[in-house]
Amino acid sequence: MLNIKSVFRKEFIRRCLVAMAILSIPSLVMPEENYPQHLDAIVPKNVYWGDMHLHTNLSVDAYVFGNTGVGPDEAYRFAQGETVKASNGMWAKLDRPLDFLVLADHGFNLGLMEGLQSGNSELIKTDSGQRLNRQYKNILKGKGPSIWTSETDQFVRTIYNEGGVSSVTKLVSASIWEKVTLRADQYNHPGKFTTFIGYEWTSSGLSPSGNLHRVVVFEGDAETVKETLPYTVFDSSDPEDLWSYLEDYEERTGSDVLAIAHNGNLSNGEMFPLNRQNGAPVDINYADLRSRWEPLYEVTQIKGDSETHPLLSSLDTFADYETWDGWEGRDITGETSEALTEKKASEYARSALMLGMSLQLKVGKNPFKFGMIGGTDSHTGLTTADENNYWGKFAESSEPSFSRIVTPSWKPFVWKYGEKPLNWGMSAAGYTGVWAHENSRESLFAAMKRKEVYASTGPRITVRFFGGWDYKPDDALRSDLAQIGYSKGVPMGGDLTSAAKGKAPTFLIRAVKDPLGANLDRIQVIKGWHDSQGQVYEKIYNVALSDGRAEDDQGFVKAVGSTVDVNDASYTNSIGDPELAVVWQDPDFDRDELAFYYLRVLEIPTPRWTAYDAKFFGLEGLPKEIPMVTQERAYSSPIWYTPQQLIPLQN
Repeated sequence: MLNIKSVFRKEFIRRCLVAMAILSIPSLVMPEENYPQHLDAIVPKNVYWGDMHLHTNLSVDAYVFGNTGVGPDEAYRFAQGETVKASNGMWAKLDRPLDFLVLADHGFNLGLMEGLQSGNSELIKTDSGQRLNRQYKNILKGKGPSIWTSETDQFVRTIYNEGGVSSVTKLVSASIWEKVTLRADQYNHPGKFTTFIGYEWTSSGLSPSGNLHRVVVFEGDAETVKETLPYTVFDSSDPEDLWSYLEDYEERTGSDVLAIAHNGNLSNGEMFPLNRQNGAPVDINYADLRSRWEPLYEVTQIKGDSETHPLLSSLDTFADYETWDGWEGRDITGETSEALTEKKASEYARSALMLGMSLQLKVGKNPFKFGMIGGTDSHTGLTTADENNYWGKFAESSEPSFSRIVTPSWKPFVWKYGEKPLNWGMSAAGYTGVWAHENSRESLFAAMKRKEVYASTGPRITVRFFGGWDYKPDDALRSDLAQIGYSKGVPMGGDLTSAAKGKAPTFLIRAVKDPLGANLDRIQVIKGWHDSQGQVYEKIYNVALSDGRAEDDQGFVKAVGSTVDVNDASYTNSIGDPELAVVWQDPDFDRDELAFYYLRVLEIPTPRWTAYDAKFFGLEGLPKEIPMVTQERAYSSPIWYTPQQLIPLQN
C-alpha cells in the first residue's frame, strides 16, 4: 500500500534540498516569501513564438508595391489566428497563432500614403506635399498603386531623393505615430497575445545600396512611447546617433528600449565594421554603446540567411543555406575574390562573433556580443514563415499567384539598384523563440535583453541550451532538465568565466521537433575561439545525430537521407528523430582563450515553398536551378567563455 505520509515527507525533503542548493548560489537567492516556490520561481518554463519584424500598409514601400488594405488591425488579427483577406483577394490564415508581434513600419514617411489618401491638410498645403499629391493622383488614374508605372517610379524617387519632403512627411508621421502606439495597446492582451510598439530605422549607411536597418522595440505602453517621435534616416544615417536617441528616450521616460540590427547579408560590409561612420576606428566607447543598445541580431528572414556564408565557412557542409550575396540575390558570377570574402566577414553572424572577440582584446569591450532572432520582414502585413503557407515579401510581386516564382521579386527597386532576383530566391523565414516566465511585455522584453532567445527559419522547434562545468550525461535525460540547467550553469545568452585548471565546459542540450513539423536530423555546436597568436577559428561539432548515426574516424557523418516527393510537395517522418538531447564537453578547450558556442539544429529535408506553389498552381517546366527542397533550422543565442585574466575587458 502506498504510504502517503512517506511520499509527502520525501517530497518535502527534496524541495528543501533544492532550495538550499539554490540559496548557496548568490545570483539565485530569492526573497524569503518566495522560498516555497524553490527553483520554479526563476526557471522560464515556456517558449513564446513571434515575429520581430513585420510591415503593414503604413510603410510607403509596402503601400506603393501593392499592400493598400492590410494595415495594423489586419496584421494583429492575422497573427492571432484570424482569417483576413490578402491584397491579392485570397483569404489567409495561420496554422497556429503567434504569441507576440512587433510591427516595424518604416519610421520615415510613416503613414504618408494614408495622409495622401485622406487629403491631410498639413501635408497638401506645402509645395512638396502638393507635388506628392499630384503624383499620387496620377498613379491612381485607372491603374492603382499596385501597378508599377513611370508615374509610380517618379513618385518613389521624390519620396526617397528629395530632402525637402522630410519636414512635410514628419507632420503626417506624428499623427500616425500616436495611432500606431494606441493600436498596439488595443491588441495587447497579457497572457494571451503580446504586442510591442516598434518601427524600423532605415539607413543605407555609407553606400547607397547598403542596409544598416534596425528595428526599434519599446517595452512601454502608448502613454509612454507616444511622447517621442521615431528617429529616422531624415535625422541621421549613423547608428551611433540612433543610440543617442535611445539613451535620451530612456532618460526621459524611465522605460526600456532596444534596437535590433537586421539583414546584415545586404549591408555592403558595413553591419559589423572595424571603422565607425566618421572614419575613426571602433573604440571602447562604440563597443560599449553597441553592446548596450543592440543585444540582438536578426540572423534569418525573407531576404536570405545571415548565419554564415560559404566563402567564410568553406568546410561547413550546411553553410550555403538561402544565400544572398547582395541585392541581386545569389551571385551567379561565382566571384570568390579576397575583397568579397573580407566584405562578407562584416555581414554575417558567425564571423561577426569572431570579430567581436578580436575587438574585445584590442579595445577592451566586445561590440558584437549579440543573441540570435528571426523576423519575416514581410511587407504584406501577413506574418508567415511556413513553407506551405508563404505569402511573400511584397503584395504586388510575391503573394501567391500562378507566376510569382519566376516574377522579379521587387520590380519597384530596379530604378535604384539595378536588376532584381526572381521570387524563387526569397526565403520563407523567420520567427523568434523567447524563453520567458509569461507572455507579457515585461517578461518577453527582459528575456530579449538577457539574450535568452533563438531564431528559427520557420519551424517551432523547442531548443534548450545551457553551459556550465558540472553537467552529467544523465542530465540530458531528466524530466527537470531546465531546472538542472539553471542550477548548474547559464542559459543561452549567458557567460562562463574562469575555468579551473583541467576543467572544460559542459553543455546541456535538448531539441524537440515542431509538433506539426519534421523530425530532426542533428544538433551541431558551432564554436569560435581566439588563440594566443591572435588568430580566430571556427569548428562545427555534430553533438547529437538522429537514427543512431555516428561520426567515423575522419569526422564524416552519413546524410540523414530524404523522403521528399517534390511533385506531391510532401515528405514523411520515417527518418530523423522527434527529439535529440545530449550533454557535450568541449574536447578542444583552452582555458586561456576567448570562445563562444551556439547551436544549429537541423530538420530532415522537407519541401520548399516553391514546391508547394508548383503543386498548387500545377506548374511544369520550371528552371532546374530553382530549389524545391529545404533543410530548415534553428540557431540558439551563443554562450560566451572569458578567461579570468580577461574578465575586466568583459565588464
